[in-house]
Amino acid sequence: MRGHAWLYRSTNGRIGGNLPGLPSLLLLDTVGAKSGRRWTTPLVYMPEGDRYVVVASKGGHPKHPGWLHNLRANPETEIQIGRERIAVRAREAEGDERARLWPKATEYNPVWGSYQTRTSREIPLVILEPRAG
Repeated sequence: MRGHAWLYRSTNGRIGGNLPGLPSLLLLDTVGAKSGRRWTTPLVYMPEGDRYVVVASKGGHPKHPGWLHNLRANPETEIQIGRERIAVRAREAEGDERARLWPKATEYNPVWGSYQTRTSREIPLVILEPRAG
């Protein structure tokens, strides 16, 4: 994944945002909750109006991905989609919003639904909302 993120970023989004058989990818920057280190993770995303939804599936692993832990500690961050860098605030979809978005997300990318069948944890949906400045 580090190589993918490096290629995406170093080509200013010209390479790495689209892979055969997958929906588009974005780069999510996070700051380590403990380390304070900056991390970049390529993730499939679903557009939702002016927001972006990412799924903390970790391939159906029993534990949440590290990037989710980092976003919970430091929700103000940045994403890159193609050439555009966007300042965002991350939050998890809950209740009715999650109930509305989960079927939409699994229709958009059926792999996410298959990941849910591999784990007993509820896979979080993370909303990335653009923020001013």
